[in-house]
Amino acid sequence: MVSAVGHETDVTIADFVADLRAPTPSAAAEVVSRNQQELLRQMQTACQRLEMAMDYYLANRQRRFSQLYHRLQQQHPQLRLARQQTTLERLRQRMHLALENQLKQANQRQQRALQRLRQQTPQPRIHRAQSRIQQLEYRLAENFRARLSEQRERFGNTVTHLEAVSPLATLARGYSVSTATDGNVLKKVKQLKVGDMMTTRLKDGWVTSEVTAIKPVKKIRLG
Repeated sequence: MVSAVGHETDVTIADFVADLRAPTPSAAAEVVSRNQQELLRQMQTACQRLEMAMDYYLANRQRRFSQLYHRLQQQHPQLRLARQQTTLERLRQRMHLALENQLKQANQRQQRALQRLRQQTPQPRIHRAQSRIQQLEYRLAENFRARLSEQRERFGNTVTHLEAVSPLATLARGYSVSTATDGNVLKKVKQLKVGDMMTTRLKDGWVTSEVTAIKPVKKIRLG
């Protein structure tokens, strides 16, 4: 509120309650007009600042909304499923390539092994081994026959020697061997008495007899 009574020397009550005192109504009009222009300028500035703030706020909200929408789209089940399918397809292709490489390498190793096997065929070695085995078998058979002949000869000599010292050979020359009933060989007549039984071994059998008489041989003293 502006007070403009127009009397410079007078002071009214309105001057005390007014927001601004002007000396004349013209001066009051000028003040009010100037204040209105300043107010309009301030209002325009405030509107511009408010408009800029609203634009910034809306742009910020729009950017935030775009981010949230993008994240929501990234977490959408269909999109996640599509990404997983893409990942599985890449893994399948990698596995397929790995298997092909392994099969190719295995085939190459097999071909190299077959080539080395053809170059180092075991047939000559087998023939040499068979020939050596045959030679060893022949030498073993010859050695066995030689040792068998030697053993036969030694056995024959042993048999001949045993026959020469055998009591049977003595019996074959007309001698005999007598034993008492207890199996002891009779060497002296004092081993028997009349009535005893004795067995005599001849060349071709045994004879059992009873002692009916005993006649000792008298020793002849020479000189």
